[in-house]
Amino acid sequence: MAQQHRLLKGPNISTPLRTASEVVGALAYLHSAILIPIYYRDIKSNNILLDEKHITKVSDFGRSIEADKTRTTTLVIGTFGYLDPEYFQSSQFTDKSDVYSFGVVLVELLTRKNPISSSESEEDSHLNLAKRFVTLLDENRVDSILDRQLLDESMEEEIMAVAKLAQRCLDSNGKNRPTMKEVAIELENVKRAANGSTVCRAPFFAMGK
Repeated sequence: MAQQHRLLKGPNISTPLRTASEVVGALAYLHSAILIPIYYRDIKSNNILLDEKHITKVSDFGRSIEADKTRTTTLVIGTFGYLDPEYFQSSQFTDKSDVYSFGVVLVELLTRKNPISSSESEEDSHLNLAKRFVTLLDENRVDSILDRQLLDESMEEEIMAVAKLAQRCLDSNGKNRPTMKEVAIELENVKRAANGSTVCRAPFFAMGK
C-alpha cells in the first residue's frame, strides 16, 4: 500500500531528484502521450506517494480534467502556494499551469520549505516561497534560501540546473514556460549527470565563492 512520500527526504539531491523525475515523467505522459491530454490541476508534494517497492506514484486525480474541457470551467481549483498566478487571475487552466505547480515542487526539493509558510524574514513576509525563490535567484542570492544540508552534500552543477529549471517553470508568463515533456527531459538529464558523475567536485559553497 502506498504511503505519502517525503519528497524532501535524503541528505543530498539524488533521492528527491529521482522522485521528481518519475513524477514529471507521469505528468508529461498525461499532457502529451495520450489522445486527449489530461491536466492534473493540483500538483503538490502531498500528492506524491511511494509504494512498498519504492516506486513513485501520483495520487488524487479527482481534480484532473481533459484538456478539451478546460474552457467550460471557470472555477479556480488547486492549492494555494502551488497555484499558477495566470490561472488564478483568468480562471483558464492550461498545460503551463501544471508546469508552474511542478516548479513549486522543485523549489520545495531545493529549499525543504513549505510553499505557504511564513517567511523567516520580515522583509520577505509578503512573498510566497516561489516568488522569494525567483527573486533571490535573480539577485544571485539563492544560496540564502537553499537547504543547508543539500548544499553541503550535493554539487553546484546539479543544484543550479534544478534551480534554473524551476525558475523557467515559474515564469510569470505561461507562454515562456517549458512544456511538461521538456521539463521531464531536462530533469532526467540532470538526474543522470548527478548519478553518473565519478569526478570528485567541491560542494556548492566552496565553488565560486
